[in-house]
Amino acid sequence: MFNADQPFASGFLWLASFGFLLAYGLPLTFVPVRWARWFQWPLPEALDAPENVGLHQLAEYFGRCTGTLAITITLFAMRAASDPAAHAYVLEIIFIACLGMTLVHAYGALRRIQPWTENAEILLYGAMTALAAGAWTTLP
Repeated sequence: MFNADQPFASGFLWLASFGFLLAYGLPLTFVPVRWARWFQWPLPEALDAPENVGLHQLAEYFGRCTGTLAITITLFAMRAASDPAAHAYVLEIIFIACLGMTLVHAYGALRRIQPWTENAEILLYGAMTALAAGAWTTLP
């Protein structure tokens, strides 16, 4: 439920949680290699070839783990959206997670080890960091 007493924080939590659930959490959990291709990661065409089996398994494993973490955070955000002041810690978690993701993506961009889509996420995570901080400051 939307909280009219804390509209910025509530709206941010609802929009961010649904956006991240659909764009990251679910695809990473259930179709991690397809998600990697959507985001332009260079992968061998024959991931199931004997020489690539370990790479494929590792990509699936890390994708599912990362996706499950994203789903967990989005579920907490959805729960917090109805009463952000009572669950301010969720905004702190989102702030810290997005700040960390901004730094990780900036590091990858500086080293030129990721596709342009990941570089674009520097702006996304930077904006999410600022919005989470802004939402937190609106709470009583």
